[in-house]
Amino acid sequence: MLVLMESSRSTPLFVMSSFHASQNVARRVGHLQVKGCGYLQVLCKQNFVLSFGKETLQTTAVTPQFQKNMDYADFIYLNILEKKVLNNSEVSVQYLCSKPCIVSLEAVASSEFRTGVPVYRRRWKDEKNLYVSRTRQVHLKFPSIMVYRDDYILRNSIIVHSVILYAWISHKSASNYDDEQNEDYQAAVAKNYTFLEAVPPFERPYKDHKVCLQWGADYLWMLQANRIPQCPHESDLERLYFADGVQVLDFIYASSGEKTGIVKKFEQFENKELETVRQHQIDYPMFTVSIWLYLLHHCEKDLCGILYFIDSKEMYGTPAVFLNEEGYVHIQMHLMRGDDLAVKTSFSLPLKQWFRLDLSFKGGQIEVSSVGKNLKRHHHQSFTEDFYYDDTAGYFVLGGSGYVNGIEAFFGPVKYYRLNVLETEQISNPLHDKDTVEQIELYYERCMDIQEIVYDYRYIVKQGEKTHRSCYYESYYLELMHKYGEKSKCDAFMWGKELREKYHTLFKLLQEMDFSSPDVVEDGSDTVIEVGQRIFEKVVKGLSSANGLSNLGSSVPLLVDSSCCGYHKASYFLAVIFETGLGVPVDRVKGLLYSLVGAQGNERLSVMNLGYKHYQGINNYPLDLELSYAYYSNIAIKTSLDQHNIKGEQAFVETIRLMDDELLKAQTKENGDVFMWLKHEATRGNAAAQQRLAQMLFWGQQGVAKNPEAAIEWYAKGAIETEDPVLIYDYAIVLFKGQGVKKNVKLALELMKKAAAKGLPQAVNGLGWYYHNFKRDYRKAAKHWLIAEELGNPDASYNLGVLYLDGIYPGVSGRNQTVAARYFYKAAQGGHIEGTLRCSVYYITGNMEDFPRDPEKAVIWAKHIAEKNGYLGHVIRKALNAYLELSWHEALLHYILAAETGIEVSQSNLAHICEERPEYQGRKAYLKMGDFYYYGYQNQSKDLELSMRMYAQAALEGDSQGFFNLALVIEEGNSIPSYILDHLEIDQALHSSNTSLLQELYYRCWNNSNQESISPCSLALLYFYMRVLWNNVLHSTLIYFMGTFLLSILVAFAVQSFQSLSARNSSGRRSGPLSHDVPSSLGNDSEDATRPVQQDEPTLSNDLSQQESNSQNPLVTS
Repeated sequence: MLVLMESSRSTPLFVMSSFHASQNVARRVGHLQVKGCGYLQVLCKQNFVLSFGKETLQTTAVTPQFQKNMDYADFIYLNILEKKVLNNSEVSVQYLCSKPCIVSLEAVASSEFRTGVPVYRRRWKDEKNLYVSRTRQVHLKFPSIMVYRDDYILRNSIIVHSVILYAWISHKSASNYDDEQNEDYQAAVAKNYTFLEAVPPFERPYKDHKVCLQWGADYLWMLQANRIPQCPHESDLERLYFADGVQVLDFIYASSGEKTGIVKKFEQFENKELETVRQHQIDYPMFTVSIWLYLLHHCEKDLCGILYFIDSKEMYGTPAVFLNEEGYVHIQMHLMRGDDLAVKTSFSLPLKQWFRLDLSFKGGQIEVSSVGKNLKRHHHQSFTEDFYYDDTAGYFVLGGSGYVNGIEAFFGPVKYYRLNVLETEQISNPLHDKDTVEQIELYYERCMDIQEIVYDYRYIVKQGEKTHRSCYYESYYLELMHKYGEKSKCDAFMWGKELREKYHTLFKLLQEMDFSSPDVVEDGSDTVIEVGQRIFEKVVKGLSSANGLSNLGSSVPLLVDSSCCGYHKASYFLAVIFETGLGVPVDRVKGLLYSLVGAQGNERLSVMNLGYKHYQGINNYPLDLELSYAYYSNIAIKTSLDQHNIKGEQAFVETIRLMDDELLKAQTKENGDVFMWLKHEATRGNAAAQQRLAQMLFWGQQGVAKNPEAAIEWYAKGAIETEDPVLIYDYAIVLFKGQGVKKNVKLALELMKKAAAKGLPQAVNGLGWYYHNFKRDYRKAAKHWLIAEELGNPDASYNLGVLYLDGIYPGVSGRNQTVAARYFYKAAQGGHIEGTLRCSVYYITGNMEDFPRDPEKAVIWAKHIAEKNGYLGHVIRKALNAYLELSWHEALLHYILAAETGIEVSQSNLAHICEERPEYQGRKAYLKMGDFYYYGYQNQSKDLELSMRMYAQAALEGDSQGFFNLALVIEEGNSIPSYILDHLEIDQALHSSNTSLLQELYYRCWNNSNQESISPCSLALLYFYMRVLWNNVLHSTLIYFMGTFLLSILVAFAVQSFQSLSARNSSGRRSGPLSHDVPSSLGNDSEDATRPVQQDEPTLSNDLSQQESNSQNPLVTS
């Protein structure tokens, strides 16, 4: 099967030195200065000096006061004390008219999306007061969405960038006053303007609507008074102003250093103002990223990914943050002119301690800080180049990807301040899970001691052997003693008593081990892993014995030592033990610790366990599809590679249910009836028997141990004797690849052509693979693959996609990712592993037109491939073999290990064992299986009755949680079947009602728990009694009597109070005018002439004046 590596073109070259600034590169600062003109761009071009109310060139020339009476020049001035956009702001208008005139005021607002929108108009006529300077006070009124903050009624306040208040005088007759207001400001005889400062939305006051809401609406208003709706993955204006970033990662992620990581994608802002700000920052980036890390090793070679952006063309963008071999941070940026720029920090990152890495980008300046417990390192770098930064034109990656390996570390919380630059002290990104963080530190501190002990012990034993070896050949007796006698060990410890007591089990095991064995390699680190493996094998052997699970608690220290030695199968064992409470109390923190440690150490089942928990959001793991994909894609990639490796503890993943008797009967071994019959038929030349026998031996299927060498013998025999095209093809493949046999390309090609001539689609595809890999003849390769694809071969579809992806398809110039993706999708539909994996990448990144981003679909596709992993199949096979051999403890143990990875068939088989052999299972497993059937996962639908059976069994085992769960089932309105009640020895005649049954279950729950402390059972029982008491009170006659009595007292008190109040008002009333101020309908004489024609209207053009009543019609419209 053809699998090609990623094209090298996808990874840009790192530039380690700064470039000279281009002469034509426009600086962002200058750009901002031009943009600052906005609506007043015309004024800027004319070099007008803008002033807030002072005389400018736009103000009509004014003669001194002693000349005004002689020249009678019209003028108008504006004077505002507080130049802000506030409701009822007072403006003083001083003007002089030489002829009958109309004085006009108009406020014009501008935003990012619209300019020159009138929001206030007022005008008045003055015909009598000519040649006299007059002053008039005007109260400005603006639309509520401009001056008030959002509340329950006013939902969409707007951002206004500038407001200009214009004033002008026009010489017009009174008859023209009622005409449409189309006076031209530029043609006025006198004019002036001033600027008003806009108030940010969240600095504005709330509006007093002076309305009485219904009780429900008022209550909702109070609940939402200080809550602003948040758009997903974006900060709204308040969060932007107060520097509250986006939480990219909120749970610890174990990065194993592989080519997988967390993919995050950001969309454009739904808020138009924010989106405009973001687009303005494309060539002048302003953002901050804060990352918590626990780094285990520096990069082994080249660079390892921390956080980087990949654009729509699959090229690195800004930022690209990597770790190098020396521990320094390598930061790469993409420039506006198209090339890249890179810089290295002056400090290296610390190992095996939690620290926070903060990166801030502001235009051409980069700030990098590393903040630890008692340590702060800082790096500043300035450039004269313009960076290109568009966080919506691609996706971010934390860790590894198809282009670079990730760091070996644990990622803590990651925060992204999308439009803000913050100092280190301003960043709010705390480590939330303190317990797990501390456990990780303590674990690696302990492991450093253990690894040092193992390494030193092995060194001492080896040195002792070298000393004795010089005497072996001088004395035949000594040589025999060395060969058959007691092996070398170290009795004279160089370690202190305290250390020996702390790790006494480890020292005891080391003394029992034979370090002179040829299996123990010379390399120190590999020796430590070898010791861990031996410890683990010893523990597993004990657990697989008849009463092994009962002594599981005593095996935990040994498993911890094995885990510390780097053998992470032990880490996964510990994770399952602590998470399920198998032989020990449930400890979620330690369960999470060893799951993370195992996943970081690349233990496949640990990685799948984390992927499954985050996919389902169970066991206190947050539902996080991107995090789940990071784990599942890791195993999916390994599955693709593992299938080409015939070595290792792998087996074909088979779906065999323990309740399926037919499938169980078909299971066999090398001495079993089924295998012996197949072997007999194969020897006689039966092609079907030869094919099935070879498959069983090659993949380890149907209970047969994996034996590739024996399988190849049957492939060869069938290919030569039977002329079966499938056998010929399979034998040709192993000859091409040299799997279990010496490579023979010539013979393989002959056999492949022979199988293709018989019309086998796989063989036709194989010929194309030969021409591609060995002859580099892409034309012939494409020809054969097109034929094979028409015959329905998914491998051919995938290979055609590879040709288009690499840009080597005959007759087509350049790469065509779109066509390649379509071929990959077709291959995936046919079950092709690599095709499915590529499609999952497209769905998680959303970078392909035909594959819109869908993290859930990406997880499902990656999970589908991960569950085919051969190492997982090996665990399931061991469980099945143990079950067939009636080794219940071993079967139970391995089915639990597989079930925790989310494999449905293992979960189902585990439940079957619980039912079939209840004496071999603890109560915690019953509870877990009860939850499994209660919620229903994946292919297992919800089964409430079976769930209650499991809870009841746990209750009979003495677990109070079983009674508690049964009570909750009744609380939800369900009923417990009578046979389960009989099994619990609950008399249905005495407990016929749900109330009586609940009381009995809660009482048994409390009776089986710790009665000396407060427990959920005691609280539930207390709450139950309180509910019963309250219901009894509400239904008693006493409550009606007390209510009537209290109501009578309240009525009598109200009548008496009203009578006394009336008497006081009568005695205190006096004659004369009313004491209250009554608004007069008349005004002063000077105002009387203008009042009838005065208009005061807070308006917005295009019916924007109605926005206050219609909150869905904002001022700023695109």
